[in-house]
Amino acid sequence: MRNVKINHIGMVLIPFFVSGCVSLAPEYERPSAPVPHTWEMNVKESNQSVLDISWKAFIHDERLSHVVAQSLEQSRDLRKAVANIEAARAMYRIQRSTEFPTIEADASGSKARTVTGANSTAISQSSSATIGLSSYELDFFGKARNLSEIELETYKGVEEAERSVRITLIAETISAWLTYASDQSLLTLSKQTEQSAKRSLELVQKRVELGIDSKVSLYSAQTIVQQAKADIASYTTKVAQDRAALELLVGGRVEERLLPTELDTTSQNWLADVPVGLSSDILLQRPDVLEAEHNLKAANANIGVARAAYFPSITLTTKGGLGSSTLSGLFSGGTSTIWSFVPNISLPLFDAGERDATLDYAKAKRDGYVATYEAAIQTAFSEVASALARRATIFDQYTAQEALVEASKQSYTLYDARYQKGVDTYLNALLAQRSFYSSQQSLISVRLEELSNRVTLYRVLGGGLAH
Repeated sequence: MRNVKINHIGMVLIPFFVSGCVSLAPEYERPSAPVPHTWEMNVKESNQSVLDISWKAFIHDERLSHVVAQSLEQSRDLRKAVANIEAARAMYRIQRSTEFPTIEADASGSKARTVTGANSTAISQSSSATIGLSSYELDFFGKARNLSEIELETYKGVEEAERSVRITLIAETISAWLTYASDQSLLTLSKQTEQSAKRSLELVQKRVELGIDSKVSLYSAQTIVQQAKADIASYTTKVAQDRAALELLVGGRVEERLLPTELDTTSQNWLADVPVGLSSDILLQRPDVLEAEHNLKAANANIGVARAAYFPSITLTTKGGLGSSTLSGLFSGGTSTIWSFVPNISLPLFDAGERDATLDYAKAKRDGYVATYEAAIQTAFSEVASALARRATIFDQYTAQEALVEASKQSYTLYDARYQKGVDTYLNALLAQRSFYSSQQSLISVRLEELSNRVTLYRVLGGGLAH
Protein backbone atom coordinates (compact mmCIF):
# COMPACT_ATOMS: atom_id res chain seq x y z
CA MET A 1 0.00 0.00 0.00
CA ARG A 2 2.92 2.33 0.59
CA ASN A 3 3.75 2.23 -3.12
CA VAL A 4 0.31 3.47 -4.08
CA LYS A 5 0.14 7.23 -3.60
CA ILE A 6 -2.67 9.55 -4.51
CA ASN A 7 -2.96 13.28 -4.21
CA HIS A 8 -5.94 13.81 -1.96
CA ILE A 9 -6.59 17.33 -3.10
CA GLY A 10 -6.33 16.30 -6.73
CA MET A 11 -8.84 13.52 -6.19
CA VAL A 12 -11.29 15.95 -4.66
CA LEU A 13 -10.88 18.34 -7.58
CA ILE A 14 -11.30 15.71 -10.31
CA PRO A 15 -15.05 16.33 -10.69
CA PHE A 16 -14.48 20.03 -11.24
CA PHE A 17 -12.36 19.30 -14.30
CA VAL A 18 -14.47 16.51 -15.78
CA SER A 19 -17.90 17.95 -15.16
CA GLY A 20 -17.95 20.50 -17.96
CA CYS A 21 -21.44 20.26 -19.38
CA VAL A 22 -23.65 21.29 -22.24
CA SER A 23 -27.21 22.46 -21.85
CA LEU A 24 -29.89 20.49 -23.65
CA ALA A 25 -32.50 23.20 -23.13
CA PRO A 26 -33.69 24.91 -26.34
CA GLU A 27 -32.34 28.40 -26.91
CA TYR A 28 -34.77 30.93 -25.45
CA GLU A 29 -36.43 33.37 -27.82
CA ARG A 30 -38.84 35.98 -26.53
CA PRO A 31 -42.24 35.61 -28.23
CA SER A 32 -43.34 38.56 -30.33
CA ALA A 33 -45.81 40.85 -28.59
CA PRO A 34 -49.26 40.04 -30.01
CA VAL A 35 -50.43 43.68 -29.81
CA PRO A 36 -50.06 46.79 -32.00
CA HIS A 37 -46.83 48.71 -31.63
CA THR A 38 -48.69 51.96 -30.99
CA TRP A 39 -51.89 52.88 -29.18
CA GLU A 40 -55.08 53.24 -31.14
CA MET A 41 -55.95 56.41 -29.20
CA ASN A 42 -54.25 59.65 -30.12
CA VAL A 43 -51.55 60.32 -27.56
CA LYS A 44 -48.75 62.83 -27.52
CA GLU A 45 -45.14 61.78 -27.75
CA SER A 46 -43.46 62.31 -24.40
CA ASN A 47 -39.81 62.57 -23.42
CA GLN A 48 -40.64 61.27 -19.97
CA SER A 49 -41.65 57.72 -19.13
CA VAL A 50 -44.10 56.82 -16.40
CA LEU A 51 -41.50 54.26 -15.25
CA ASP A 52 -39.31 57.19 -14.18
CA ILE A 53 -42.02 58.85 -12.07
CA SER A 54 -41.90 57.73 -8.46
CA TRP A 55 -45.13 57.55 -6.48
CA LYS A 56 -43.88 60.48 -4.41
CA ALA A 57 -43.63 62.58 -7.58
CA PHE A 58 -47.01 61.34 -8.79
CA ILE A 59 -48.76 62.41 -5.56
CA HIS A 60 -48.88 66.14 -4.86
CA ASP A 61 -50.95 66.04 -1.67
CA GLU A 62 -48.87 65.70 1.49
CA ARG A 63 -51.61 63.86 3.41
CA LEU A 64 -51.97 61.22 0.72
CA SER A 65 -48.20 60.78 0.51
CA HIS A 66 -48.07 59.98 4.21
CA VAL A 67 -50.89 57.44 3.88
CA VAL A 68 -49.21 55.66 0.94
CA ALA A 69 -45.87 55.58 2.78
CA GLN A 70 -47.66 54.06 5.76
CA SER A 71 -49.23 51.37 3.58
CA LEU A 72 -45.86 50.44 2.04
CA GLU A 73 -44.41 50.09 5.51
CA GLN A 74 -47.24 48.20 7.21
CA SER A 75 -49.15 46.25 4.55
CA ARG A 76 -49.29 42.54 5.37
CA ASP A 77 -49.78 41.63 1.71
CA LEU A 78 -46.50 43.36 0.86
CA ARG A 79 -44.72 41.69 3.77
CA LYS A 80 -45.97 38.32 2.53
CA ALA A 81 -44.67 39.09 -0.97
CA VAL A 82 -41.25 40.03 0.44
CA ALA A 83 -41.18 36.78 2.44
CA ASN A 84 -41.95 34.86 -0.74
CA ILE A 85 -38.88 36.46 -2.34
CA GLU A 86 -36.68 35.29 0.52
CA ALA A 87 -38.10 31.77 0.25
CA ALA A 88 -37.53 31.67 -3.51
CA ARG A 89 -33.98 32.98 -3.08
CA ALA A 90 -33.25 30.24 -0.55
CA MET A 91 -34.63 27.57 -2.90
CA TYR A 92 -32.34 28.82 -5.66
CA ARG A 93 -29.32 28.69 -3.34
CA ILE A 94 -30.23 25.13 -2.33
CA GLN A 95 -30.49 23.98 -5.94
CA ARG A 96 -27.37 25.88 -6.98
CA SER A 97 -25.37 24.05 -4.31
CA THR A 98 -26.10 20.72 -6.01
CA GLU A 99 -23.90 21.76 -8.93
CA PHE A 100 -20.89 21.42 -6.65
CA PRO A 101 -19.64 18.37 -4.78
CA THR A 102 -20.21 18.00 -1.08
CA ILE A 103 -16.86 17.52 0.62
CA GLU A 104 -17.03 15.58 3.84
CA ALA A 105 -14.37 14.83 6.43
CA ASP A 106 -14.57 11.72 8.55
CA ALA A 107 -12.55 10.40 11.43
CA SER A 108 -13.07 7.04 13.10
CA GLY A 109 -11.36 4.66 15.44
CA SER A 110 -11.95 1.19 16.82
CA LYS A 111 -10.53 -0.98 19.55
CA ALA A 112 -11.42 -4.66 20.05
CA ARG A 113 -10.40 -7.53 22.28
CA THR A 114 -10.44 -11.01 20.79
CA VAL A 115 -9.66 -14.49 22.10
CA THR A 116 -6.61 -15.97 20.36
CA GLY A 117 -6.16 -19.18 22.29
CA ALA A 118 -6.57 -20.81 25.67
CA ASN A 119 -6.58 -18.09 28.29
CA SER A 120 -5.01 -15.62 25.87
CA THR A 121 -6.49 -12.55 24.21
CA ALA A 122 -5.34 -9.92 21.81
CA ILE A 123 -6.32 -6.29 21.59
CA SER A 124 -6.50 -4.71 18.12
CA GLN A 125 -7.15 -1.10 17.27
CA SER A 126 -7.24 1.10 14.23
CA SER A 127 -7.79 4.78 13.42
CA SER A 128 -8.48 6.60 10.18
CA ALA A 129 -9.12 10.13 8.91
CA THR A 130 -10.51 10.69 5.45
CA ILE A 131 -11.86 13.41 3.23
CA GLY A 132 -13.90 12.90 0.08
CA LEU A 133 -17.01 13.35 -1.99
CA SER A 134 -20.36 11.78 -1.30
CA SER A 135 -22.43 10.73 -4.34
CA TYR A 136 -21.61 13.65 -6.62
CA GLU A 137 -23.36 13.48 -10.02
CA LEU A 138 -21.29 14.76 -12.91
CA ASP A 139 -23.33 17.27 -14.88
CA PHE A 140 -22.21 16.34 -18.39
CA PHE A 141 -25.64 17.05 -19.91
CA GLY A 142 -26.68 20.17 -18.01
CA LYS A 143 -29.34 18.63 -15.76
CA ALA A 144 -28.15 20.34 -12.56
CA ARG A 145 -27.47 23.59 -14.40
CA ASN A 146 -30.98 23.65 -15.86
CA LEU A 147 -32.52 22.79 -12.50
CA SER A 148 -30.68 25.80 -11.07
CA GLU A 149 -31.90 27.89 -14.01
CA ILE A 150 -35.47 26.88 -13.18
CA GLU A 151 -35.09 28.01 -9.57
CA LEU A 152 -33.34 31.23 -10.65
CA GLU A 153 -36.14 32.17 -13.04
CA THR A 154 -38.71 31.22 -10.41
CA TYR A 155 -36.96 33.50 -7.95
CA LYS A 156 -36.91 36.35 -10.48
CA GLY A 157 -40.61 35.75 -11.17
CA VAL A 158 -41.41 36.01 -7.48
CA GLU A 159 -39.47 39.28 -7.37
CA GLU A 160 -41.65 40.64 -10.17
CA ALA A 161 -44.75 39.40 -8.33
CA GLU A 162 -43.67 41.47 -5.33
CA ARG A 163 -43.28 44.50 -7.60
CA SER A 164 -46.81 43.91 -8.89
CA VAL A 165 -48.10 43.79 -5.33
CA ARG A 166 -46.28 47.06 -4.59
CA ILE A 167 -47.76 48.85 -7.62
CA THR A 168 -51.24 47.52 -6.87
CA LEU A 169 -50.96 48.53 -3.21
CA ILE A 170 -49.99 52.09 -4.13
CA ALA A 171 -52.84 52.39 -6.64
CA GLU A 172 -55.46 50.83 -4.36
CA THR A 173 -54.42 53.01 -1.42
CA ILE A 174 -54.73 56.16 -3.53
CA SER A 175 -58.09 55.01 -4.92
CA ALA A 176 -59.43 54.18 -1.45
CA TRP A 177 -58.33 57.60 -0.16
CA LEU A 178 -60.01 59.35 -3.10
CA THR A 179 -63.19 57.30 -2.64
CA TYR A 180 -63.29 58.38 0.99
CA ALA A 181 -62.96 62.02 -0.14
CA SER A 182 -65.75 61.54 -2.70
CA ASP A 183 -68.19 60.03 -0.21
CA GLN A 184 -67.31 62.73 2.32
CA SER A 185 -68.25 65.33 -0.31
CA LEU A 186 -71.50 63.52 -1.08
CA LEU A 187 -72.29 63.36 2.65
CA THR A 188 -71.63 67.09 3.03
CA LEU A 189 -73.77 67.82 -0.03
CA SER A 190 -76.62 65.73 1.38
CA LYS A 191 -76.52 67.63 4.67
CA GLN A 192 -76.51 70.98 2.84
CA THR A 193 -79.42 69.87 0.67
CA GLU A 194 -81.35 68.75 3.74
CA GLN A 195 -80.91 72.13 5.40
CA SER A 196 -81.99 73.94 2.22
CA ALA A 197 -84.98 71.61 1.78
CA LYS A 198 -86.04 72.17 5.40
CA ARG A 199 -86.11 75.92 4.87
CA SER A 200 -88.23 75.44 1.76
CA LEU A 201 -90.52 73.09 3.68
CA GLU A 202 -91.05 75.68 6.42
CA LEU A 203 -92.07 78.25 3.79
CA VAL A 204 -94.47 75.79 2.14
CA GLN A 205 -96.03 74.92 5.49
CA LYS A 206 -96.75 78.60 6.18
CA ARG A 207 -98.27 79.03 2.73
CA VAL A 208 -100.44 75.95 3.24
CA GLU A 209 -101.58 77.25 6.63
CA LEU A 210 -102.52 80.55 4.97
CA GLY A 211 -104.39 78.68 2.24
CA ILE A 212 -102.09 79.91 -0.50
CA ASP A 213 -100.79 76.40 -1.42
CA SER A 214 -102.37 72.98 -1.25
CA LYS A 215 -101.08 70.00 0.66
CA VAL A 216 -99.74 68.67 -2.64
CA SER A 217 -96.96 71.27 -2.39
CA LEU A 218 -96.39 70.29 1.25
CA TYR A 219 -95.95 66.61 0.45
CA SER A 220 -93.74 67.48 -2.52
CA ALA A 221 -91.52 69.59 -0.27
CA GLN A 222 -91.25 66.72 2.18
CA THR A 223 -89.92 64.35 -0.53
CA ILE A 224 -86.70 66.24 -1.05
CA VAL A 225 -86.13 66.46 2.72
CA GLN A 226 -86.62 62.73 3.16
CA GLN A 227 -84.46 61.98 0.14
CA ALA A 228 -81.63 64.03 1.64
CA LYS A 229 -82.02 62.26 5.00
CA ALA A 230 -81.84 58.87 3.28
CA ASP A 231 -78.71 59.95 1.43
CA ILE A 232 -77.13 61.18 4.67
CA ALA A 233 -77.65 57.77 6.26
CA SER A 234 -76.30 56.02 3.16
CA TYR A 235 -73.19 58.17 2.79
CA THR A 236 -72.47 58.06 6.52
CA THR A 237 -72.27 54.29 6.18
CA LYS A 238 -70.13 54.51 3.06
CA VAL A 239 -67.66 56.91 4.70
CA ALA A 240 -67.21 54.49 7.61
CA GLN A 241 -66.78 51.58 5.18
CA ASP A 242 -64.33 53.60 3.07
CA ARG A 243 -62.18 54.27 6.13
CA ALA A 244 -62.21 50.61 7.11
CA ALA A 245 -61.16 49.62 3.58
CA LEU A 246 -58.39 52.23 3.57
CA GLU A 247 -57.03 51.12 6.94
CA LEU A 248 -57.05 47.49 5.79
CA LEU A 249 -54.83 48.49 2.87
CA VAL A 250 -52.63 50.63 5.09
CA GLY A 251 -52.34 47.93 7.72
CA GLY A 252 -53.09 50.26 10.64
CA ARG A 253 -55.02 53.25 11.88
CA VAL A 254 -55.06 56.36 9.68
CA GLU A 255 -54.98 59.60 11.64
CA GLU A 256 -57.80 62.09 11.15
CA ARG A 257 -55.38 64.77 9.96
CA LEU A 258 -54.39 62.54 7.02
CA LEU A 259 -57.95 62.04 5.80
CA PRO A 260 -59.50 64.32 3.14
CA THR A 261 -62.59 66.34 4.01
CA GLU A 262 -64.05 66.68 0.52
CA LEU A 263 -63.41 66.31 -3.19
CA ASP A 264 -63.56 69.93 -4.35
CA THR A 265 -62.21 71.97 -7.24
CA THR A 266 -58.67 71.88 -5.80
CA SER A 267 -58.61 68.09 -5.78
CA GLN A 268 -57.55 68.00 -9.44
CA ASN A 269 -54.12 69.16 -8.24
CA TRP A 270 -53.65 66.18 -5.91
CA LEU A 271 -52.15 63.96 -8.61
CA ALA A 272 -49.76 64.58 -11.50
CA ASP A 273 -50.71 63.96 -15.10
CA VAL A 274 -49.46 60.68 -16.53
CA PRO A 275 -47.21 60.66 -19.64
CA VAL A 276 -48.11 57.79 -21.96
CA GLY A 277 -45.87 57.97 -25.03
CA LEU A 278 -46.52 56.46 -28.45
CA SER A 279 -45.00 52.97 -28.17
CA SER A 280 -46.61 50.01 -26.46
CA ASP A 281 -43.16 48.47 -25.79
CA ILE A 282 -43.37 49.95 -22.30
CA LEU A 283 -45.75 47.10 -21.45
CA LEU A 284 -42.86 44.63 -21.67
CA GLN A 285 -41.50 46.23 -18.49
CA ARG A 286 -44.66 45.68 -16.48
CA PRO A 287 -43.92 43.38 -13.51
CA ASP A 288 -46.74 40.96 -14.33
CA VAL A 289 -45.47 40.62 -17.91
CA LEU A 290 -41.90 40.11 -16.69
CA GLU A 291 -43.14 37.53 -14.19
CA ALA A 292 -44.84 35.63 -17.00
CA GLU A 293 -41.62 35.76 -19.03
CA HIS A 294 -39.53 34.39 -16.16
CA ASN A 295 -42.00 31.54 -15.75
CA LEU A 296 -41.64 30.87 -19.48
CA LYS A 297 -37.85 30.78 -19.17
CA ALA A 298 -38.13 28.33 -16.28
CA ALA A 299 -40.37 26.08 -18.41
CA ASN A 300 -37.84 26.32 -21.23
CA ALA A 301 -35.05 25.14 -18.91
CA ASN A 302 -37.23 22.27 -17.73
CA ILE A 303 -37.14 20.86 -21.26
CA GLY A 304 -33.36 20.58 -20.87
CA VAL A 305 -33.87 18.61 -17.65
CA ALA A 306 -36.26 16.23 -19.42
CA ARG A 307 -33.84 15.76 -22.33
CA ALA A 308 -30.95 15.00 -19.97
CA ALA A 309 -32.86 11.96 -18.72
CA TYR A 310 -32.09 10.21 -22.03
CA PHE A 311 -28.37 10.21 -21.27
CA PRO A 312 -26.33 8.27 -18.72
CA SER A 313 -26.19 9.44 -15.13
CA ILE A 314 -22.65 9.32 -13.77
CA THR A 315 -22.16 9.50 -10.01
CA LEU A 316 -18.86 9.56 -8.13
CA THR A 317 -18.11 8.64 -4.56
CA THR A 318 -14.50 9.21 -3.55
CA LYS A 319 -12.61 9.08 -0.32
CA GLY A 320 -8.96 9.48 0.60
CA GLY A 321 -7.01 9.83 3.80
CA LEU A 322 -4.76 8.18 6.38
CA GLY A 323 -5.07 5.04 8.43
CA SER A 324 -3.04 3.71 11.34
CA SER A 325 -3.17 1.01 13.95
CA THR A 326 -2.87 3.71 16.63
CA LEU A 327 -4.40 7.13 17.02
CA SER A 328 -1.04 8.73 17.61
CA GLY A 329 0.24 7.09 14.44
CA LEU A 330 -2.02 9.32 12.33
CA PHE A 331 0.20 12.25 13.11
CA SER A 332 3.56 10.52 12.93
CA GLY A 333 5.26 7.88 10.88
CA GLY A 334 3.74 4.53 10.34
CA THR A 335 0.56 5.72 8.69
CA SER A 336 -0.92 4.18 5.58
CA THR A 337 -2.65 5.96 2.73
CA ILE A 338 -6.21 4.80 2.27
CA TRP A 339 -8.51 5.73 -0.58
CA SER A 340 -11.54 4.64 -2.53
CA PHE A 341 -12.93 5.67 -5.90
CA VAL A 342 -16.43 4.46 -6.76
CA PRO A 343 -17.89 5.62 -10.09
CA ASN A 344 -21.42 4.61 -10.94
CA ILE A 345 -23.06 4.85 -14.37
CA SER A 346 -26.76 4.23 -14.88
CA LEU A 347 -28.95 4.42 -17.97
CA PRO A 348 -32.54 3.20 -18.03
CA LEU A 349 -32.96 0.73 -20.89
CA PHE A 350 -36.73 0.47 -20.67
CA ASP A 351 -39.17 2.80 -18.94
CA ALA A 352 -42.41 2.18 -20.84
CA GLY A 353 -42.26 5.64 -22.41
CA GLU A 354 -41.82 7.59 -19.16
CA ARG A 355 -39.01 9.79 -20.48
CA ASP A 356 -40.88 10.50 -23.70
CA ALA A 357 -43.97 11.47 -21.73
CA THR A 358 -41.91 13.65 -19.38
CA LEU A 359 -40.36 15.49 -22.33
CA ASP A 360 -43.74 15.94 -24.00
CA TYR A 361 -45.12 17.26 -20.73
CA ALA A 362 -42.26 19.78 -20.41
CA LYS A 363 -42.82 21.00 -23.97
CA ALA A 364 -46.58 21.31 -23.44
CA LYS A 365 -46.01 23.29 -20.24
CA ARG A 366 -43.59 25.56 -22.12
CA ASP A 367 -46.21 26.17 -24.81
CA GLY A 368 -48.74 26.95 -22.09
CA TYR A 369 -46.42 29.54 -20.57
CA VAL A 370 -45.94 31.09 -24.01
CA ALA A 371 -49.71 31.56 -24.18
CA THR A 372 -49.73 32.95 -20.63
CA TYR A 373 -47.00 35.44 -21.51
CA GLU A 374 -48.81 36.59 -24.63
CA ALA A 375 -52.08 36.85 -22.71
CA ALA A 376 -50.34 39.01 -20.07
CA ILE A 377 -49.22 41.43 -22.78
CA GLN A 378 -52.68 41.50 -24.35
CA THR A 379 -54.28 42.12 -20.97
CA ALA A 380 -51.84 44.95 -20.29
CA PHE A 381 -52.55 46.51 -23.69
CA SER A 382 -56.31 46.23 -23.14
CA GLU A 383 -56.07 47.90 -19.73
CA VAL A 384 -54.04 50.80 -21.10
CA ALA A 385 -56.29 51.18 -24.15
CA SER A 386 -59.38 51.26 -21.93
CA ALA A 387 -57.84 53.88 -19.63
CA LEU A 388 -56.76 55.98 -22.62
CA ALA A 389 -60.26 55.79 -24.09
CA ARG A 390 -61.67 57.19 -20.86
CA ARG A 391 -59.00 59.87 -20.64
CA ALA A 392 -59.88 61.07 -24.14
CA THR A 393 -63.41 62.01 -23.03
CA ILE A 394 -63.24 62.63 -19.29
CA PHE A 395 -62.20 66.27 -19.54
CA ASP A 396 -65.05 67.11 -21.92
CA GLN A 397 -67.48 65.39 -19.55
CA TYR A 398 -66.03 67.23 -16.57
CA THR A 399 -66.35 70.61 -18.28
CA ALA A 400 -69.89 69.86 -19.40
CA GLN A 401 -70.85 68.68 -15.92
CA GLU A 402 -69.52 71.87 -14.34
CA ALA A 403 -71.60 73.88 -16.80
CA LEU A 404 -74.64 71.73 -16.00
CA VAL A 405 -74.22 72.37 -12.27
CA GLU A 406 -74.04 76.12 -12.88
CA ALA A 407 -77.11 76.06 -15.13
CA SER A 408 -79.05 73.93 -12.62
CA LYS A 409 -78.11 76.32 -9.85
CA GLN A 410 -79.34 79.34 -11.77
CA SER A 411 -82.53 77.51 -12.74
CA TYR A 412 -83.26 76.55 -9.13
CA THR A 413 -82.52 80.07 -7.88
CA LEU A 414 -84.94 81.60 -10.40
CA TYR A 415 -87.74 79.05 -9.85
CA ASP A 416 -87.41 79.36 -6.07
CA ALA A 417 -87.62 83.15 -6.30
CA ARG A 418 -90.67 82.93 -8.60
CA TYR A 419 -92.37 80.55 -6.17
CA GLN A 420 -91.71 82.76 -3.15
CA LYS A 421 -93.19 85.71 -5.06
CA GLY A 422 -96.20 83.62 -5.98
CA VAL A 423 -95.48 83.79 -9.71
CA ASP A 424 -94.89 80.04 -10.21
CA THR A 425 -95.87 76.72 -8.62
CA TYR A 426 -93.76 74.88 -6.11
CA LEU A 427 -93.58 71.90 -8.47
CA ASN A 428 -91.22 73.74 -10.83
CA ALA A 429 -89.05 74.87 -7.90
CA LEU A 430 -88.96 71.31 -6.58
CA LEU A 431 -87.93 69.87 -9.93
CA ALA A 432 -85.23 72.51 -10.28
CA GLN A 433 -83.93 71.75 -6.78
CA ARG A 434 -83.77 68.01 -7.52
CA SER A 435 -81.96 68.68 -10.79
CA PHE A 436 -79.45 70.91 -8.99
CA TYR A 437 -78.88 68.29 -6.29
CA SER A 438 -78.43 65.50 -8.84
CA SER A 439 -76.03 67.53 -10.99
CA GLN A 440 -73.86 68.27 -7.96
CA GLN A 441 -73.72 64.58 -7.11
CA SER A 442 -72.73 63.76 -10.67
CA LEU A 443 -69.99 66.40 -10.64
CA ILE A 444 -68.42 64.82 -7.56
CA SER A 445 -68.55 61.42 -9.27
CA VAL A 446 -66.89 62.82 -12.40
CA ARG A 447 -64.16 64.42 -10.30
CA LEU A 448 -63.51 61.06 -8.69
CA GLU A 449 -63.53 59.29 -12.05
CA GLU A 450 -61.04 61.75 -13.55
CA LEU A 451 -58.60 61.25 -10.68
CA SER A 452 -59.17 57.49 -10.71
CA ASN A 453 -58.35 57.47 -14.41
CA ARG A 454 -54.94 58.97 -13.67
CA VAL A 455 -54.34 56.33 -11.00
CA THR A 456 -55.37 53.58 -13.40
CA LEU A 457 -53.07 54.84 -16.14
CA TYR A 458 -50.20 55.12 -13.68
CA ARG A 459 -50.78 51.54 -12.52
CA VAL A 460 -51.35 49.83 -15.88
CA LEU A 461 -48.29 51.48 -17.39
CA GLY A 462 -46.15 50.07 -14.59
CA GLY A 463 -45.54 53.24 -12.58
CA GLY A 464 -44.75 53.27 -8.89
CA LEU A 465 -41.39 51.50 -8.75
CA ALA A 466 -39.00 54.40 -9.40
CA HIS A 467 -37.29 55.96 -6.38
